[in-house]
Amino acid sequence: MQTSRQSYPHLFQPLTLAGGVTLKNRLLMGSMHTGLEEKSDCFARMAAFYQARAAGGVGLIVTGGIAPNREARLIAHSMRLDEAAQVAGHRLITEAVHAAGGKINVQILHAGRYSAHNNCVAPSAIRSPISPYKPRQLTAAEIEQTIADYIRTALLAEEAGYDGVEVMGSEGYLINQFLAPRVNKRQDEWGGGFAGRSRFALRIVQGIRRAVAARFIVGFRLSLIDLVEDGSTWAETLELARLLEQSGLDLLNTGIGWHEAQLPTIAGVAPQAAFAEVCRQLKKSLTIPVVCSNRINMPETAERILADSCADMVSMARPFLADPDWPIKAENAQAKRINTCVACNQGCLDHLFSGKTVTCLVNPRAGHETTRPLTKTRTPKHIAVVGGGPAGLACAVTAAMRGHRVTLFEKSGEIGGQLRLAMLVPGKREFAEIIRYYQEMLAASGVEVRLAHEVSVEELQGFDERVIACGARPRPIDIPGADFPLVMNYAELLSGQKIVGQRVAIIGAGVIAFDCALWLLGAEKKTLTPEEFFQRWGIEAASARPGGLGQVAPIAPTREIHMLHRSPDKPGAGLGKTTGWIHRAELKRGGVRFHSGVTYQYIDADGLWIIEDGAQRHIAVDSVLLCAGQVAENTVADELHRRGLSHHLIGGSKEAAGLDALKAIDEGVALADAL
Repeated sequence: MQTSRQSYPHLFQPLTLAGGVTLKNRLLMGSMHTGLEEKSDCFARMAAFYQARAAGGVGLIVTGGIAPNREARLIAHSMRLDEAAQVAGHRLITEAVHAAGGKINVQILHAGRYSAHNNCVAPSAIRSPISPYKPRQLTAAEIEQTIADYIRTALLAEEAGYDGVEVMGSEGYLINQFLAPRVNKRQDEWGGGFAGRSRFALRIVQGIRRAVAARFIVGFRLSLIDLVEDGSTWAETLELARLLEQSGLDLLNTGIGWHEAQLPTIAGVAPQAAFAEVCRQLKKSLTIPVVCSNRINMPETAERILADSCADMVSMARPFLADPDWPIKAENAQAKRINTCVACNQGCLDHLFSGKTVTCLVNPRAGHETTRPLTKTRTPKHIAVVGGGPAGLACAVTAAMRGHRVTLFEKSGEIGGQLRLAMLVPGKREFAEIIRYYQEMLAASGVEVRLAHEVSVEELQGFDERVIACGARPRPIDIPGADFPLVMNYAELLSGQKIVGQRVAIIGAGVIAFDCALWLLGAEKKTLTPEEFFQRWGIEAASARPGGLGQVAPIAPTREIHMLHRSPDKPGAGLGKTTGWIHRAELKRGGVRFHSGVTYQYIDADGLWIIEDGAQRHIAVDSVLLCAGQVAENTVADELHRRGLSHHLIGGSKEAAGLDALKAIDEGVALADAL
């Protein structure tokens, strides 16, 4: 068997920090807020969450942001570490991580003007465009007290057993707000030129370093590129990094972009390791270890970053939601079994900004380690799963891992179902990794797979449990002329069954319609390189431009596209909370024309006839694309029902409306847990 040292010689090399602490590998689990922090049983659930990742072999964990005082909180009841009474709860986390052989730092985060409460503060009283709350300007005395609060939190973290702290100075939070002229309009010693604007960050790091033990890790997350107007320049970023190093910093992590930045940095449209070269430019000026972050999800990418001297460590956050055992699998030459983060944001960031507990599309157990553990069954059964889409795959593999004997029937010649269509969509190509993962796990867990097999009801009679996961098919539309040759549905388009023209009318304005519009705009032709991505979105990394913003490259529309829907609401109501703006921006730049509140009349050889704003209108197109939802595929289920044979429905077979991979996989796992 090939060893990790042969495959990933840099990734699993230990790293010794200045204080003498040795990290067992070059993998850092980056900070992410999980929503567990606000639960009544937060410490027990966080202990289980982080312990699972420590047991998976990551070199260093950084917690979600913890506030150093009341004003610092993200929301009114966010977790703080500013009193001795809170130490005992945090010890549950550190003891659990250490028992699993891991190390963990607490991230100290002051949200500043991003705080979603009436007590928010900032360097200057300037409201964020993504917040309804206007902050109060901190006084000079309050700034001194806030620095003392950071130091106190670090000391309490040390008492609680943490291995160190990471001071959050990125993503547009308070320290970042002090650093950038965008928010810091002060003319006292805490503002003005770079020396004044950087004073707050440096005083915090210097104070913490003096207060804690030499072996206590002091880290800082630096904004590598702000990606907002009036952000820091590259020269200022480099100078700050050097000054932080001189202040006794052990580890410099990097972040990309403020939360209010209108550029995608971690979504699937961003290339793998898009910002690694920028990190390399920073690393050249420093001697302390530098950590690279953003859009790293597989060992090959992480290894390449280290081998190319772009960084000394790689930081991944969401990939450890997707698979806590990522490091162990990579180290044991089982990288193909890594359950890969596909950068969808659906279960993580979309959940977080909707007030839900963070989880993962490909791993519904993430964030629910205490409530949804994988347990072995005491009563093994013979289970038939009909359908090899995401719901069926999740159910079959989970049931087999629990100890059941499972047979999976798939009528086509390959597994994946509608994942095979999704992976063709720009920004969703990594959905192919879900198929790869299940292909590996079907074999590893002993599932019998019968492809190109349309199962009969007679075959299903001998099973103890029957699971129907046949998915959904495109919803037909009742419009005169819907059978004309120029009409096609989204499956026929993406699979190449029909050829689309240069002028297209899309009926529907949901997720599928937006996906197809992106495909039609020509983005399906290739994956962008980091350089092409920067040009497309106007990023000038490592440049003199404040915030790293440049000119956005113009896009010549490749097709004339009309998107229509009956509702008067804004198109794309079902798009992801944190990614929908990306899709809208791409379609707007591509010249897509939106029509809301329309009534469809009929289709003829020349196009589509509608009523819009009370008047009849003809849209001359070469193709009419149906993206008007889905209907359940339940032929097998209906026959089982007629014969009185018990069965379970999941995924599209259960409910096609609002179906996506997150819901399908969650239902598959939940049913397998219950069988």
